Amino acid sequence: MTEKVWFITGTSRGFGYEWASAALERGDRVAATARNVSSLENLVAKYGDSILPIELDVTDHDADFAAVKQAHEKFGRLDVVVNNAGYGQFGFIEELTETEARDQIETNVFGALWITQAALPFLRAQGFGHIIQVSSIGGISAFGNIGIYNASKWALEGFSQALQQEVASFGIHVTLVEPAAFSTDWGGASAKHATALPDYEEAHAEAQRIRASRGATPGNPNASAAAILKVVDADEPPLRVFFGTGPISIAKADYESRIATWEKWNDVSVLAQG
Repeated sequence: MTEKVWFITGTSRGFGYEWASAALERGDRVAATARNVSSLENLVAKYGDSILPIELDVTDHDADFAAVKQAHEKFGRLDVVVNNAGYGQFGFIEELTETEARDQIETNVFGALWITQAALPFLRAQGFGHIIQVSSIGGISAFGNIGIYNASKWALEGFSQALQQEVASFGIHVTLVEPAAFSTDWGGASAKHATALPDYEEAHAEAQRIRASRGATPGNPNASAAAILKVVDADEPPLRVFFGTGPISIAKADYESRIATWEKWNDVSVLAQG
């Protein structure tokens, strides 16, 4: 198998780190970005010139374009571009400050958008490439206490589905990876929390109860590496793929409910057309 060149954001830990490690281990080359590249020192020591660590805050538009250009200049091409950098903002919609809401969108949506735009000229010129967008089960469904996170992932899903249609003729694939709960820092050290309002005390407890009742054992980020390699090595990769055992049941229930509601109110839909 021909080696691949990867560009991965958010490689300091979690999916980004595990996927970079797996790619390097099988002989691929990786441009790995992180806010603090010291977390990549062991990979640099082990894999040498096969890894290019790049310090990057994905909310910096110009730095995103410079990082992608640096990776292309180093390795000569880009096969797989992974937009993994992001975090979870917790808080009910009324509780969010403007800064919290904007920061969530800046990182999870615009960060991915800028990296995607920076990579596309190189992918189009070479006539191939694969863009991996790390979404979430929260990108197709929504849950109390992470509404702005849901909004960011729904936006990512929307522009990525449109993107697939726009770039297919250039030999470029787009895949949205939609994980369930995994043992990463997403809900821990990486998460941010709005200040709770007293009136929502009971609602917060209920949201926590519902989250706990789902009962799925968190996935192993290390095991996810084998899955992502299957996706990037596929001749015809999917537009969407769940990671984990829980999302499929959530998605089915959600879409069955939507279809039932649309059908129930179809008379009103028809009425609106005139």
